Amino acid sequence: MELRRLKRDVLYRGKVFDLIVDQVEYPSGNRGVREIARHPGGAVVVPVFDDMTVLLVQQLRYPLERHIVELPAGKLSPGEDPLLAARRELEEETGYTSDTMEKIVSIYTTPGFCDEELHLYLARGLRLSPQGHRREEGEFSMTLLTLPLAEAIRRERTSELQDAKTIIGLLLAERILSERTSRPSA
Repeated sequence: MELRRLKRDVLYRGKVFDLIVDQVEYPSGNRGVREIARHPGGAVVVPVFDDMTVLLVQQLRYPLERHIVELPAGKLSPGEDPLLAARRELEEETGYTSDTMEKIVSIYTTPGFCDEELHLYLARGLRLSPQGHRREEGEFSMTLLTLPLAEAIRRERTSELQDAKTIIGLLLAERILSERTSRPSA
């Protein structure tokens, strides 16, 4: 690492993230401050039905003071396998389970100040869960939305969808699925 950490202060330990302030020294000898939001990471699911429609959720995002459309997702519990978290979040938020979950990619959301890593999965073979959804209290106003994948991509291009994890997940899922359908059959 190019910086040498001189001191670390944990200013806040929260339910979603911790706030850390590090005093650092640069190779030049100058000193500075680095602020970090420490986050346990999360799992994101791109649920695609056999007819190439995608299942999205519309939920209140308190910092934005409005509802936005995004992919089902949730925070990892300490030490939790991201695949298991993806399966849990899909069922909790949508009431669906999946026959297959395929890892698409892992991304850092905002590495300039946060260490959050999201693990994105493509879910196929969707079916209703016998238990239905099991949303947490803050998710009770959540609603489901199904769109043809092509329409979801169009909405991303016109800024109707603005959530970064959703845009990345949809674009990569579209690429993966189109590559599979364009392959010559044996």
